[in-house]
Amino acid sequence: MALTHFDGKGDAHMVDVSDKAVTSRIATAEGHITMAQETFDIISEGRAKKGDVLSVARLAGIMGAKKTPDLIPLCHPLPVTKVAVELTLDPDLPGVRVEATVKTTGQTGVEMEALTAVSIAALTVYDMAKAVDKAMEIGGIRVILKDGGKSGRYEA
Repeated sequence: MALTHFDGKGDAHMVDVSDKAVTSRIATAEGHITMAQETFDIISEGRAKKGDVLSVARLAGIMGAKKTPDLIPLCHPLPVTKVAVELTLDPDLPGVRVEATVKTTGQTGVEMEALTAVSIAALTVYDMAKAVDKAMEIGGIRVILKDGGKSGRYEA
């Protein structure tokens, strides 16, 4: 299988999707951010100095999904029709689990938008809590669902 973002000479290029069918497409990605127990307690109790960490991170994730083609050089600008970002406190980490689902009707998928939403939401949690915990760790970012288009359905 060849990488699609390189031409015959090996130069990076934007894939031509003009001949692809317009279909409903969806992608879901997940990730997490782990932190010290004290940081988890501050976030879960709403004591962060910068405000409601999870609400701000949710909005940042939504904005990130919409800005994906501005951040990833070869992504197509897509008419994003839905972005849902869920942040869940997980005491077993301790930390926050992030899941983002993005929908569109277009000629290419929204995996990158879902991955960007998760990444930006996790980075926002880090930004809002870094004053008390610089050792937080972001990880596990991956696509867990992709559907629509010629390649069909993928579930992790």
